[in-house]
Amino acid sequence: MVHLATVNTPPDSGSGSEDTNTTAELKRVQQKLSKVQLQLADEEDCFTTSVYGSRFANQDLPKSEMPENEMPKEVAYRMIKDELSLDGNPMLNLASFVTTYMTESFSKNFIDYEEYPQSADIQNRCVSMIGKLFHAPIGAGEGIGAVGTSCVGSSEAIMLAVLAMKKRWKNKRQAEGKPVDRPNIIMSSAVQVCWEKAARYFEVEEKLVYCAPDRYVIDPEETVNLIDENTIGICAILGSTYTGEYEDVKAVNDLLLERNLDVPIHVDAASGGFVAPFVVPDLEWDFRLKNVVSINVSGHKYGLVYPGVGWVVWRSAEFLPQELVFNINYLGADQASFTLNFSKGASQVIGQYYQLIRLGKKGYRAIMSNLTRTADYLSESLEVLGFVIMSKRSGEGLPLVAFRLADKEDRNYDEFALAHQLRVRGWVVPAYTMAPKTNDLKMLRVVVREDFSKSRCDALITDIKLCMGLLEQMDQASVKRQQDFIHKHHLTSTKASHNHPKFRVCPQPPARTGQDVG
Repeated sequence: MVHLATVNTPPDSGSGSEDTNTTAELKRVQQKLSKVQLQLADEEDCFTTSVYGSRFANQDLPKSEMPENEMPKEVAYRMIKDELSLDGNPMLNLASFVTTYMTESFSKNFIDYEEYPQSADIQNRCVSMIGKLFHAPIGAGEGIGAVGTSCVGSSEAIMLAVLAMKKRWKNKRQAEGKPVDRPNIIMSSAVQVCWEKAARYFEVEEKLVYCAPDRYVIDPEETVNLIDENTIGICAILGSTYTGEYEDVKAVNDLLLERNLDVPIHVDAASGGFVAPFVVPDLEWDFRLKNVVSINVSGHKYGLVYPGVGWVVWRSAEFLPQELVFNINYLGADQASFTLNFSKGASQVIGQYYQLIRLGKKGYRAIMSNLTRTADYLSESLEVLGFVIMSKRSGEGLPLVAFRLADKEDRNYDEFALAHQLRVRGWVVPAYTMAPKTNDLKMLRVVVREDFSKSRCDALITDIKLCMGLLEQMDQASVKRQQDFIHKHHLTSTKASHNHPKFRVCPQPPARTGQDVG
């Protein structure tokens, strides 16, 4: 299959000594996070005269695993551009209806493999690299090892994963002669809305594990207790949308094994999939766990690519029922496809490959480590201002800061007022209420991205101080105005007949008597 790429063995792989050395190197790097710098390894990595005069021109481009070190951006760009020159010319493609007059690879319709075979091959390379990053089983033949595909984003990836879990559950139930009309899926009440869409679109009942005022992720014991014969799978989130916290996938997996329950786990690693492997490589959340059968990740979040591209990988073809895969040939070649949409641009897939080989593991590790340090710095600074920090630190969650105002009876402004005041100063810091059953907790969230430097972080902290001071002053004046308004309204309300409709009391209809009936 082309569209559903297999995670392949790298051509130069040998004994396990390389993996051992890599693991040891990772541990050494983690012990010296504060000294990690995003820079070239040595002078040999630089090129002096031209791209083709560098050592990279005499090497194969990475195809199955991310390189350990970085590559000069000019080299990565030119090498990929040269590879894509083997594709057909979009202007001469008379098989497709798609508009072709745009910049560079924007014009390439990724679905047209016959016309653009190199673009398809680049997708397959990305699937292999991402699969190996998640410790996917390596294929040695047809139907063996992990398979995956690119998507428009994690929303599509999650839809595909839910569809695959439901179909596999249905096939198993039908083979046993059991009913298939009540499928359910277990997930946190703090899931992203695409999970609710998937459940509703595919007619799967949601079994929610609710958050608590002191717990913002699923409780593993409660999660496993919800399983019944109709459960198609469990969703575990590697990086909650609300607080960025990683759910304990290993604890859920261990409970399933302990109770001998054959229930698959899908890990929603939309945000954490490109963070955890580099910041906390020893954290077990991926295919190292037996019951994890599929994982999605967003390329346009911490994968460092523009929207929209996502990826989904299955442990093996066993977990992707073949009746869901379509084989078509009306664009000039036999193609296997498992996507919700058909046409999509190739540019984001190519952009993902560029980042994977340009930055390598070292580059991603350096960036994610810096983001984690910046998030920790922001957390500490906000604590000094009196905020309650709701997110994790030191790499135990995403590089974001979720925080709220401390409980204070005499404060008459809330997180939404602070967010509005920050918006006046140009900052877009979302305020929202936490998931259900958390006592209506209000919170703010700052996502630390690649361009959020320490100096920009200091500017945000300064503006938060300023906005809090303004709200305190405005608060005292607004309370006085409100009290005056209430007093005045009370004196005149008996004379006015034009109360606001929202607060107007509707007269009750007269009671019906027995004579009215009939």
